[in-house]
Amino acid sequence: MWEALEHVHWVTVLGSTGWMYELVSVIHYFSTFFFIGTIMLVDLRILGIADRNQVISQLVDQLVPWTWIGFGFSIVSGFLEFATDAGDYSTVNPFRVKMLVILLGVIFALIVQWNVPKWNRLPVIPVGAKILASISLLLWVGSILAATELPALTGLG
Repeated sequence: MWEALEHVHWVTVLGSTGWMYELVSVIHYFSTFFFIGTIMLVDLRILGIADRNQVISQLVDQLVPWTWIGFGFSIVSGFLEFATDAGDYSTVNPFRVKMLVILLGVIFALIVQWNVPKWNRLPVIPVGAKILASISLLLWVGSILAATELPALTGLG
């Protein structure tokens, strides 16, 4: 199935046109760091490390739309990069680990975002919220590390 995707005309054009593939890569890296950065700002605010003077719910209201716009660009550009070597990527465990860590990171980001209004009404951020934010941070750092080590471990990318 994945090998067939590699041979679709637009995928072969993308993979064989250097500037086009590089443009997709730049969009992918920029949008990934953009959306992970906005998630990390919220997590760091929950931990009391960043932007202490701003109410958490206001920060989330400002960043969440940008987070998911960046995530959308990252998903689309990541799929385009994946499509050029889909058969190879789909079979290697480091890529699967990367996808799993990203999925878990998204789940934790959503849990944090959904609970911010409740936490904002409390006089003190609960310890459970700080644990969730810490796990979220670790997952996103892990996703970045998994992505950067993927070429070294597999020869792909």
